[in-house]
Amino acid sequence: MTTDPAQPQPSTSRRPSNIVLIGLMGSGKTTVGKLVAHSLGFSFIDTDEIIVKNAGKPIPDIFAAEGETGFRQHETAALQQLLNQLQQHAVIATGGGIVTRPENLPLLKQLGYVVWLYATPNTLHHRTAHSDDRPLLRNADPAGTLRNLLEARADLYKLASDLKITTDDLSAHDVAYGVSESVRVEFAKQSA
Repeated sequence: MTTDPAQPQPSTSRRPSNIVLIGLMGSGKTTVGKLVAHSLGFSFIDTDEIIVKNAGKPIPDIFAAEGETGFRQHETAALQQLLNQLQQHAVIATGGGIVTRPENLPLLKQLGYVVWLYATPNTLHHRTAHSDDRPLLRNADPAGTLRNLLEARADLYKLASDLKITTDDLSAHDVAYGVSESVRVEFAKQSA
């Protein structure tokens, strides 16, 4: 497993003891997030589930009715809702494009310790090839779309994250173990 501390960030000591997972679709945020939550005894929250519940319709229908811009507004609202209901000891999985709105970056940091689950475009394409609920991949070249999205968002993921974990050659359980152990160390530093 490759872990990289992201560029220096302000102290996390004032942030809640939550783990926020970011990364492109297919990076494993939901799968890994549930495993990490179980391992640590944390609750699991998926911002996509909050959006679907608040909108009363599935994500592809939100994209169809409001476009990507409308969906991104729903993401920001979900982050603000989580901050208003702030809790401790949660693993929060976010949508892949949540970093594309500048106002979301400080919201992510306010929610907790941010971990970027990174995978190469080839790995992401393999993981998402059989999924039909990803509106941005409904085109003739989903692999190319993933390459372009990663290229466009990599600097934003780096800016938003406290830690980057490369997941390509790892099982979800291995990644979850790495996340769990990394945050245990970080949270122990915060409480020292």
